[in-house]
Amino acid sequence: MDLDLSEEQRLLKDGVDRLMREHYSFEDRRKYRTERLGFSEAMWARYARLGLLGLPFPEADGGLGAGAVETMIVMEAFGKGLILEPYFATVVLAGGILRHGANEAQKANLIPAITEGRMKLAFAYTEPQSRYDLFDVETRAKKDGNGWVLNGTKGLVLHGDVADKIIVSARTAGSTRERDGIGLFLVDANAPGLMRRGYPTQDGLRAAEISLKNVRIAAADVIGDPACAFPIISRVADEAVAALCAEAVGCFAEMHSVTVNYLKTRKQFGTTIGSFQVLQHRAVDMFVELEQSRSMSMFATMMAGESNVIERERALSAAKAQIGQSSKALGRQAIQLHGGIGMTMEYSIGHYFKHVTMIDMLLGDTDHHLQRLASLGGLFGEQAIQR
Repeated sequence: MDLDLSEEQRLLKDGVDRLMREHYSFEDRRKYRTERLGFSEAMWARYARLGLLGLPFPEADGGLGAGAVETMIVMEAFGKGLILEPYFATVVLAGGILRHGANEAQKANLIPAITEGRMKLAFAYTEPQSRYDLFDVETRAKKDGNGWVLNGTKGLVLHGDVADKIIVSARTAGSTRERDGIGLFLVDANAPGLMRRGYPTQDGLRAAEISLKNVRIAAADVIGDPACAFPIISRVADEAVAALCAEAVGCFAEMHSVTVNYLKTRKQFGTTIGSFQVLQHRAVDMFVELEQSRSMSMFATMMAGESNVIERERALSAAKAQIGQSSKALGRQAIQLHGGIGMTMEYSIGHYFKHVTMIDMLLGDTDHHLQRLASLGGLFGEQAIQR
């Protein structure tokens, strides 16, 4: 299997890495957080000009027709920069729903607006009782003439407070934990009956709690079959997990680099602390975690488009579990090797640790994915064990 990047992919990587170096230092990020929306609108416009917002969408829909590898490249660079903009929420999550579930009219109306930076989307799938089970949906959608009426509550909607439109999962039939009977509905953020409360997350991003009370949805705003949306949600979630793994690897790489540089410059007992062998060993342990995570991120990227659902879920759960374990191991080493300064808000390393911790919790933590992997017979399945 050829794991080398193509010429176009190398150019993309060089360009996004340069963008982060020139416009997303830690001081830049602190400044962007104070802006009106909690992120840089100028950087969002720059992403649009560079084509990053249209990267995964088909050319026929106004995108660039790139694949999972290009998304991995961008997300890894964004992890290094620790970006605040709603790229994951708009392009990966909500954009994934549009790519796999929207009809031609919906794509023609929404995707060009996304790629040009004129529209931000959010995906509201989490509820207070659901934890990591995407099929656990209490929000109800009731048929009303040619349209629908939504009632319910959604939580931790990433960048839901700044989104122009929100894709909401709601139950059209069945009981709360059935996989059938779930639909996807496109809701205007200013629709009557929709209330949202925005707040900052622990890692500096934004999220919102959303309540829907008799929110009316036109038939044209139903995405796909209103009773069979769960396979789309599951597929998009797996693709999003691959993107999160790549973002975490970018964070890990920067955490390792910053820590090694600190060991080379911090002096104690008349010499740099990096000259102490025991600290060198701990830096090597960080590097091992980084490379293990990078390998699993690449594996997740290759398997994100797998048509066999079981094989895809096995691969993505294995990768997410590795990322979660490495985020704890590598993050603790980085904080401890920095000493007291690692805990301060003025220094970058603690912010990276917070973000990778949040990545671990998003779309299923380590324990959740280990349990899912075990229920699927492990990474290679029961047949491989029997052989």
